[in-house]
Amino acid sequence: MFRKQFTDLKNACVFAEAIVATVREPLLVLDQDLRVVAASRSFCRTFKVNPDDAKGKLLYELGDGEWNIPKLRLLLEKIIPEHGVMEGYEVEHEFPGLGCRTMCLNARQVFYEVGSRTNILLGIEDITERLGIQNEKDNLLRKQEILLREIQHRIGNSLQIIASVIMMKSRSVDSEETRRHLEDTHQRVMSVATIQKHLYGTASDGESIEVKPYLTTLCEAIALSMIDNGQHISIKVSGNEGNAICRDAESLGLIVTELVINSIKHAFSNETKIGQITVTYDVSGTDWKLSVADNGIGRPDGVLAQPKAGLGTGIVKALAQQLGAKVENLSGPQGTSVSVTHATFAAKKIRVA
Repeated sequence: MFRKQFTDLKNACVFAEAIVATVREPLLVLDQDLRVVAASRSFCRTFKVNPDDAKGKLLYELGDGEWNIPKLRLLLEKIIPEHGVMEGYEVEHEFPGLGCRTMCLNARQVFYEVGSRTNILLGIEDITERLGIQNEKDNLLRKQEILLREIQHRIGNSLQIIASVIMMKSRSVDSEETRRHLEDTHQRVMSVATIQKHLYGTASDGESIEVKPYLTTLCEAIALSMIDNGQHISIKVSGNEGNAICRDAESLGLIVTELVINSIKHAFSNETKIGQITVTYDVSGTDWKLSVADNGIGRPDGVLAQPKAGLGTGIVKALAQQLGAKVENLSGPQGTSVSVTHATFAAKKIRVA
């Protein structure tokens, strides 16, 4: 279409000059000797170049020679002749009166059917302000990260103090029921403190962590604070490798805390010789399954257990809902298993030992 419209050389030149004059970004048209054939208005305005003085002048001689830039020479004298095109080539340079500017260069060599001469189109985008805004944003994010870590550290310390106060109070009350409730509260606060310490001591809120080592550390802390020397109960963490962002890992940790503490308290009788609690986290793509199983007394009829509507049950259900998962509770003579399953994982029929 263009060939038919601009068979006349003069018309073609007028059209090309109109394009150069119209583009918003700085643009230069150079001949094969790197002399300026045309310079866009935006180029002259941005870099304080007189358009009448620019035409026919060697690029490196523009202004006071400030365009004699080593990286620009490399682009025009080596890269473009070898490859014919270059995009996103960054050049930083100090311009008199403008200061340090960062430019993103796009260059293309134009060949013609008639004759051996060529031209080079050099598009110049001044990205100094954009980079400055991005650097400022990155600095703000770093400061925010430091502030968040400081807040998390203070929260962890506060939780430890609260747990100590609750434990002191539990030792001073006369009511056995009140003491039991205070001890339960103490364990929940300690589990949150443990989760807080492990998660935010190693990663920020948006980062991901390995779930299995995290749950292992958590269960070790629960065992240390909950299992007496006279109880023959052990906690095992298994499953394949999988990561979760800190927010989700925190919810998983709270679920495990509630279920493991519940098993330690209620799953085993005095006659239990070897009590085993197994925490398993399996991953398949974006789907996952978390289960806490024990070999305790369970329910002799082997039907689905109906969990009591206590605080722990409500916490587990609420956390599972936040994670977009469902809770299943299965109890029988061999013990109890509670699973929290996300999305389509249940259809894969992966069994938890």
